[in-house]
Amino acid sequence: MTQTKPFIGRFHDLGIEEKILKTLEKKGFKIPTPIQRQVIPGALEKKDVVGIAQTGTGKTLAFGIPMIQRILLDKGQGLVLVPTRELALQVEEAIKQISTPLGLRCAVVIGGASQYGQVNALRRNPHIVVATPGRLVDLMNQRIYKLDRVNVITLDEADRMLDIGFLPQIRRVLEAMPKERQMMLFSATMPKSISMLTSTFMKIPIRIEIAPQGTLSETVEQEVFIVCKHEKMRLLDSILQKYRGDKTLIFSRTKYGAKRIARDIRNMNHTATEIHSNRSQAQRKTALDGFINGKFRVLVATDIASRGIDVKDISLVVNFDFPNNSEDYVHRIGRTGRVGRYGKAISFVTSSEKSDIRNIERLIRKTLPILSLPKLPPERKKTPYQEESIRRERQSFPRRNKKPFRRRRTNNRSYR
Repeated sequence: MTQTKPFIGRFHDLGIEEKILKTLEKKGFKIPTPIQRQVIPGALEKKDVVGIAQTGTGKTLAFGIPMIQRILLDKGQGLVLVPTRELALQVEEAIKQISTPLGLRCAVVIGGASQYGQVNALRRNPHIVVATPGRLVDLMNQRIYKLDRVNVITLDEADRMLDIGFLPQIRRVLEAMPKERQMMLFSATMPKSISMLTSTFMKIPIRIEIAPQGTLSETVEQEVFIVCKHEKMRLLDSILQKYRGDKTLIFSRTKYGAKRIARDIRNMNHTATEIHSNRSQAQRKTALDGFINGKFRVLVATDIASRGIDVKDISLVVNFDFPNNSEDYVHRIGRTGRVGRYGKAISFVTSSEKSDIRNIERLIRKTLPILSLPKLPPERKKTPYQEESIRRERQSFPRRNKKPFRRRRTNNRSYR
């Protein structure tokens, strides 16, 4: 069923325990966001919840506060599943703001990091576990982690987890959990695969829709340029000069592309770093921390970052490569215009991708303005170091092995 609550102005009106309210007040949380106002009362009654809301609306505390209160009152353990390592670390950080002062311990279980430390954290019986599905199931298979104590679970960014192939792991986790449990699911979009998941594993969930799926923040201005592939870098050069003071997030379709784009941006005399799957967890954390604290003005990322970045002051998002599906567009653009701030989203579209614009317009129920190309600056000359790097990258790409040519065997010596 779909539920719409009347406006409630304070956390005190939501049924939250007094000691949690005191912690919220100390941390500066005074007025709940719309998703928090509507989710928290029902979740505190131990009801299953499906929440549909655009990114940057405060979903983490919407499920985090009920989870913390449930554990304080009923004991047990909370489990949060997220699609990426970056999002796992940020969800843990947000929950710890409230849980740590109340004496609750959190553990993070993610791939790309040492299993040793994560196993030790799990053996200390944390109250809340934040995990990516792949590593969690791996530890379950090793019989290191059991779900018998979990009485509340949250799937955050559920559609993204299914997009990247985590459905078998999610089903494995849900099937291994106790029957008596509370489940909350949050996402910005609600494809059919999510609906099937909710009908199988949830008990008459409350459906809370802050905005229709695909809705983007009204504070985000969107623009599209139709541009040839070989002119994209010159167009990016022009845009970065025009918005020189803005913190900028740029999306690339591939990890090799992200590396090249970041290198070329540094050649334009902008500070830039990149996040993609070829970088270690430590490198990705360093890049993200540097972007947050202002060391790097530009962050170039693959879609691995579209759900895992919670940086409130991103002014500009650039789709250097247009996304493969409409839902990814929504999540990319959702990185700007957060918490009521103004944001801008610019997309580079090649002539062969024009049909994808209409698909996105149908999802977001808006027409994307297509602008004329500005006067493009001349192509920047690459340094000898960059040319050598490009040559090495090309050599490093795997090539298809070709079978050596062999002559047909024959008894006629004249053919030898």
